[in-house]
Amino acid sequence: MNINFTLFAQAIVFAAFILFTVKFVWPPLLRAIEQRQKTIADGLAAGEQGRRDLEASAERADQEIAGARSRASEIVSQAEKRAVQMIEEAKTSAKAEGEREKTAAKAEIEQEVSRAREALREQVAALAVAGAEKILRREVDAAAHAELLNGVKQQL
Repeated sequence: MNINFTLFAQAIVFAAFILFTVKFVWPPLLRAIEQRQKTIADGLAAGEQGRRDLEASAERADQEIAGARSRASEIVSQAEKRAVQMIEEAKTSAKAEGEREKTAAKAEIEQEVSRAREALREQVAALAVAGAEKILRREVDAAAHAELLNGVKQQL
């Protein structure tokens, strides 16, 4: 009977141990395991969220870079257009300045021609008076005949 009583006592102690374990040891272990599972699941979810955020950030960065390139090419295009416009304005300004200088030169040439004609008239009148003086063999008074000389100048 000893063996049976020993076996029965061991079964009771084992049952008490199981009951004690189920009641006092097992719930904290399950809570710790559940908490660890939750922590791992949260970490995996955060990692997945981080990966999605990284992909979204990379996509936004690519879009910003493309936008910046577009704006840069637009700025370069506007600068080229402005350079062409400035060149055209400079050409127009240079042409206008050339025309003004050409007109001023023509006016100056006309004045010089007019002065040369007047000087030539004076010389021709003096030569005419000298020739008439020689022909008539007498002296012609230029002051007295100024009106006559002016008429000759106008005809020349």
